Amino acid sequence: MCGIVGYIGEQEATSIIFEGLRKLEYRGYDSAGIATLQPDGIAVRRSEGKLLNLEKLLREQPLAGSIGIGHTRWATHGRPSETNAHPHRAGSIVVVHNGIIENYLGLKEQLQAAGHKFSSQTDTEVIAHLVEERLKTAGSFEVAVRTALQELQGAFAVCILCKDQPDTLIAAKVGSPMVVGLGQGEFFVASDIPAILAHTREMVFMEDGELAVFNGRSACFSTIAGAPLEKKARHIDWSPLMAEKGGYKHFMLKEIHEQPRAVRDTIAGRLQEQQGDVYLEDLGYADAALQTVQRMVIVACGTSWHAALTGKFLIEGHCRIPVEIDIASEFRYRSPVIDEKTLVMVISQSGETADTLAALREAKKLGAMNLAICNVLDSSIARDAAGVIYTHAGPEIGVASTKAFVTQLTALYLFTIRLGRAIGRLSVSEGQQMIADLKKVPELLEQTLKLNGQTEKIARQYMNARDFLYLGRGRNFPIALEGALKLKEISYIHAEGYPAGEMKHGPIALIDEHVPVVVLVPKNSTYEKTVSNMEEVIARSGRVIALCSEGDHEVQDKAEATLELPELSDDLDPILLSVPLQLLAYHIAVLKGTDVDQPRNLAKSVTVE
Repeated sequence: MCGIVGYIGEQEATSIIFEGLRKLEYRGYDSAGIATLQPDGIAVRRSEGKLLNLEKLLREQPLAGSIGIGHTRWATHGRPSETNAHPHRAGSIVVVHNGIIENYLGLKEQLQAAGHKFSSQTDTEVIAHLVEERLKTAGSFEVAVRTALQELQGAFAVCILCKDQPDTLIAAKVGSPMVVGLGQGEFFVASDIPAILAHTREMVFMEDGELAVFNGRSACFSTIAGAPLEKKARHIDWSPLMAEKGGYKHFMLKEIHEQPRAVRDTIAGRLQEQQGDVYLEDLGYADAALQTVQRMVIVACGTSWHAALTGKFLIEGHCRIPVEIDIASEFRYRSPVIDEKTLVMVISQSGETADTLAALREAKKLGAMNLAICNVLDSSIARDAAGVIYTHAGPEIGVASTKAFVTQLTALYLFTIRLGRAIGRLSVSEGQQMIADLKKVPELLEQTLKLNGQTEKIARQYMNARDFLYLGRGRNFPIALEGALKLKEISYIHAEGYPAGEMKHGPIALIDEHVPVVVLVPKNSTYEKTVSNMEEVIARSGRVIALCSEGDHEVQDKAEATLELPELSDDLDPILLSVPLQLLAYHIAVLKGTDVDQPRNLAKSVTVE
């Protein structure tokens, strides 16, 4: 989950690379570094901690050169330190790397036996030494890289320089993301689009097992083994401003406020109102294939797993197909019962989540139909899956997912309509009503965002609590889980989400006058039951923060604090309820002074297992 940027051209490389790393700092911020090719060799600058430290070092010790590579790290091997920071050097070779080399210990022993001296604890340094060793017999830098990479086991995206090849940059990938930007007589390489979007919108997405050699004004693509490839560029229409804060204090707050736009973009062009159906352009399955589905398994991690739990209610409720929900990191290790009549859906914002990608590949190996929901065009998961439903959240920089989550919920709703119509479980009129409800969501999200000021006041009231409970019923129970996760992630306050009816089976013992309890109680089919659960909390002196429907005076009279939301269908309540929970977590974190966009120990895209 580290960030990589490379540049070759005629411009000053350091500034381009550093600004690219700034866009990728959400992928890791334990350390950072840049290397450039100079007339007398390769110069490297590295620094522990966030990019601010590297920026200071570069002011003191500038780097010249028009070819360079950079890296921002999230540690997997070796603690965060300057020594373990990338780029790593061995003789004439310098490398940056994203991923994990599984056989690095065996390779390290071989290289040490051959006389190589290692200075770090990382797996990445092995790559540099291995290329340097193979350079002795390979005859060229390019052949040495190809030979070395074929000896690696695991996942990697790499950019490599050689001081004896002053006009060459080599990039390759297996299992980790890598995109190439095409400029006028210059090339950009990065592990994610925002890093280079300010310079070009013409992108080439590298596939697993591919290598690119940039030499002067040319780029040559091939397999790592050497078979030539013809690669086509894709035009990316994201504006560079979409990856900037846009006047907000934090990316997270900006992205919370982008949610009405994100939902509009996700449903745009997909609604077939007259037919009561939706068009999913990359679904990959016709009605006849969908009619063979007897069960579904949805696999995801973290916030995406909460979206999956909500999707279970949608799909089972409308399509009457049984749905299981799996945590991706556990899926492969329980011998899942999967066959050709099972549809396995995976959900990942980045499309690069390692555990989710592995689960998808396991499902394919077992013969299952498969489908992905993700936000990143041509990501690894999107390319591997037989079908994909893209969300159109745009770049999400804040580590705590917000707009990606609500667009995942939107995508699951769209899929439910499509599946229900395909298998005959949804009538035209039912589909039309679901579409009509969905069309209301962006405007109602805008109304819900007006609760921002009120939510900040509530945050001030409860910011010093040590523990929070979140309660919800039915399809709102996963939203309680998500609300608790958001608070934990960015404020470091202990929080737990529970089904409201389960509170009596243990959590009620925790409730006293010091514990705020956030209760999701919109006027839906479980309203009365949830109100009863809320009263049980109040009877034990719990401090209730209620998210209720507009004009619900009964709840307002009982709760210590309330946030009133517009009324919507049961199916779509989870989208609206997510917003005040995101805002509550955000404001508490800001008041406590934590790093909202880059909370400790977390990274945006988990591309290692």
